[in-house]
Amino acid sequence: MRLADYNAKRNFGITSEPRGKVAASKAGALRYLIQKHAASHLHYDFRLELNGVLLSWAVPKGPSLDPADKRLAMHTEDHPVEYGNFEGTIPRGQYGGGTVMLWDTGMWTPLGDAQDAYKKGRLKFELHGKKLTGRWTLVRTRNAKYGGKAEAWLLIKEADQIATRGAAAKIVDSQPDSAVTGRSIDEIAAAKDREWHSNRSVSDNVEAGAIRVPKKMAASKARSPATVKSRAMASQDGGSKNVKNANVKIAGVKNAGD
Repeated sequence: MRLADYNAKRNFGITSEPRGKVAASKAGALRYLIQKHAASHLHYDFRLELNGVLLSWAVPKGPSLDPADKRLAMHTEDHPVEYGNFEGTIPRGQYGGGTVMLWDTGMWTPLGDAQDAYKKGRLKFELHGKKLTGRWTLVRTRNAKYGGKAEAWLLIKEADQIATRGAAAKIVDSQPDSAVTGRSIDEIAAAKDREWHSNRSVSDNVEAGAIRVPKKMAASKARSPATVKSRAMASQDGGSKNVKNANVKIAGVKNAGD
């Protein structure tokens, strides 16, 4: 699904999410993350960076370390890479309104040609996250159980040394909190420390902590001539131009697996 679909579903006048743009990818460095999203229904947004965007799937029950658990993963619109740094709240009344947690972050490595595998609907890869590691598969399914929709995929843990069964496989239960801040969903919602202000420039919002970015990246942007110029322009026109990002709302989706 295109990044344009992401932008079309959001009102950037009131949402704290940055507007999406396709970013240039660094060769061999592909981000992976899962955002735990307490919206109308609690779910886990599974994201893989490819072609300058975050490919996205909403997993109602979250990942499992048991290869026998084939977790439903509904393919959603591509998200901008900036959104991979977002942990905070989305205003109620907005698409996907609720609380967003960075449940896991890291990198991913395709096993084979990622472009071709994604197109064919069978993507194999290794995860190098703070919580999830090892080999995984995302496979498209048109099973009538899921309405026969092309958006229905399955997230499956491959049988490797990381795989396990029983209670140990339920990692979303044993490790429920943020991989970045250690906070719970309730603590993130109560803090309200990640908000986007439309009357500030992009750089000012980032420096104020609206979007979590690596310190080195933030320092580099702060020193760049483009950033200095943007600040000067923002002081003249009120900083009306903002970059915002978003999440996806899951409603009425039947869960798969236990």
